[in-house]
Amino acid sequence: MHLNRLSLLNYKNFESRDFSFDNKINCLVGPNGIGKTNVLDAIYHLAFGKSYFNPVTTQNIRHGEDFFVIDGVFDREGETEHIVCSFKKGARKVLKRNDKAYDRLSEHIGNVPLVIVSPADRDLILEGSETRRKFMDGVISQSDRAYLQDVLDYHKIVSQRNALLKYFAANHRFDPDTLGVYNLQLAGLGTRIHQKRQAFMSEFQPIFGEQYRAISGGDEAVSLTYESQLGEAPLEELFASSLEKDRLLQYTTQGIHKDDLRMDIAGHPIKKFGSQGQQKSFLISLKFAQFQFMKARRPGTPILLLDDIFDKLDEHRVAHIISLVNQDLFGQIFISDTHADRTEAVVKKIHQSYAFIEL
Repeated sequence: MHLNRLSLLNYKNFESRDFSFDNKINCLVGPNGIGKTNVLDAIYHLAFGKSYFNPVTTQNIRHGEDFFVIDGVFDREGETEHIVCSFKKGARKVLKRNDKAYDRLSEHIGNVPLVIVSPADRDLILEGSETRRKFMDGVISQSDRAYLQDVLDYHKIVSQRNALLKYFAANHRFDPDTLGVYNLQLAGLGTRIHQKRQAFMSEFQPIFGEQYRAISGGDEAVSLTYESQLGEAPLEELFASSLEKDRLLQYTTQGIHKDDLRMDIAGHPIKKFGSQGQQKSFLISLKFAQFQFMKARRPGTPILLLDDIFDKLDEHRVAHIISLVNQDLFGQIFISDTHADRTEAVVKKIHQSYAFIEL
C-alpha cells in the first residue's frame, strides 16, 4: 500500500497544501519549524484517526481557524482508497473511507498499516508503563481488531468500576454483588488480552533481538520482557486479594492495565544504564521489529515514516537502514530531515526511485 496524494487544509502550520508522492522514497527537507514533521503526522492521522505527537485534536487546527481537513489518496494493489479525516471545533472528528464515514474511529485501525520512527519514541524508555502498553496494543491491534475492541471495553469497565468504588466511599456503603458484576466482565476481557499479549511477545522478542544485533553492530545482551500481574494469579483472585486496598484507594489496583514491558541491557534497565547510542539502537530495533511483525501477519507492506532520524543516528545505523531498503524489505518510505545535501547523499546510495520535497 502506498500514498499517492495528500491535501492539507488548516492542519497545524499549513493553510492549504497539496503533495504528490513517489511509490518508494519521499524526502521532506527544510529548516526546523517549517512543517516536515507535520506532514508525517498528517499521514499518521489518516492511518490511526489521531495525531502521533499531539492527542488534543483542537490543537492540531491551524491557529485562528476552527477546522482542519486531511485528504489522502492511497493505492492498495491497484485499487484506489480515498481517506479523509476532518474535525471542526464543537463537533466530533469524522473519518471517511471511500466517502463512507466510520461510526467509530477504531473500526479503521489496520486499514492503513504504518510504522513511525521518531525522536519522540524515547518516551518508550523514559516514560511510565502506559506508554509501553500503548506501543504493544498498537502493534497487536493493526492485525487483530477483536483485540483492540477487548482493550477498549476493558478500559471502559475499569472506569466504571473505579466510579463505583468512589461512590461506595462517598456514601459509606458497599455492595459486593454489583462490584462482582464488573469483576466478572474484567476477568474475561483481561484474560483474553493477557493471553494475546503473551503470544505477541513470544513472537516479537526474537525479531527484536535480531534487529538489535544488526543495528547496534555489537554483542550487548538486550532483553524485552512482558510483566503482568496475571502471571501471578487469575484476575478473579487478584480482585479478591486487593479488595480492601481498592476500596481504600478508590480505584482498581490489579489487572492488565498495570502491565509493562521491561527493557534491559546486560541485565539492567536501559533507562538508567544504557548509553544514548544503545538507547537509540534499542528504539529503532523496536520499531523495525514492529515493521517486520506487521509485514509477516498481514497482506501488504506497511508505510514507514522516518522523522528526523538521520540527524540522530551515526553512520553505522544509517548504513544498516540503507542496506535494508536496498534489500527491498520496505515499501513506501517518508523521510524528514533538515539537511537536503545529507539526505540526498543517503538516498542516492539506495537503488530505488525517490522524490525530493522542499518545504
